[in-house]
Amino acid sequence: MFNSIRGIITEKHADALYILSGSMEWDITVPATDISRLPPVGEEGRVFTWLYHREDQLRLFGFSDDKRRSTFLELLKVEGIGPKGAIKIMGGIGQEELERALENEDLGRLEAVPGLGKKTAQKMILALKGRLTSPAEAPRTVYGELAEALIGMGYDRKAAVEALGRAEAALTPGVSEAEKEKQLFKQAIMYLSSGM
Repeated sequence: MFNSIRGIITEKHADALYILSGSMEWDITVPATDISRLPPVGEEGRVFTWLYHREDQLRLFGFSDDKRRSTFLELLKVEGIGPKGAIKIMGGIGQEELERALENEDLGRLEAVPGLGKKTAQKMILALKGRLTSPAEAPRTVYGELAEALIGMGYDRKAAVEALGRAEAALTPGVSEAEKEKQLFKQAIMYLSSGM
């Protein structure tokens, strides 16, 4: 599957761009906020992509970086949000502002995004709070990986990071790195399961 396309940006529009890669020019739907983050027309750029494939339609969606693509894919998990809706939402609010609005449950800010109603904004908060914030917020690299594993199991990012912090404080001293990782993961799951 396509991960990204690198080439010369030949045209930019409100929510799409054309990029020439080799002898093929791609028409890619891109959020308005990402369009401005990509190089100007005539310069080489890299667009992270996702292919929408239906029986009657093929559409390529693009993003300025991998995190933006991940946000798009998370938005698609929210009931009532399709690819076009996700692009429109992302075009109406920046990444950091979206993360902040979700974390703070700022319904007013989300409702201010064009095309986003109250019910969908509420569904977004329920589905995505704690899922978009940067893995850098997790303590250290090994903990970041453990936090990602816990998030993959359905736990909230903030809760996962807090549980790992508590688990670290309860570690048995003098254990090997491999054993430490196992203990941290097991203890964090216990904390999360019990509601901490």
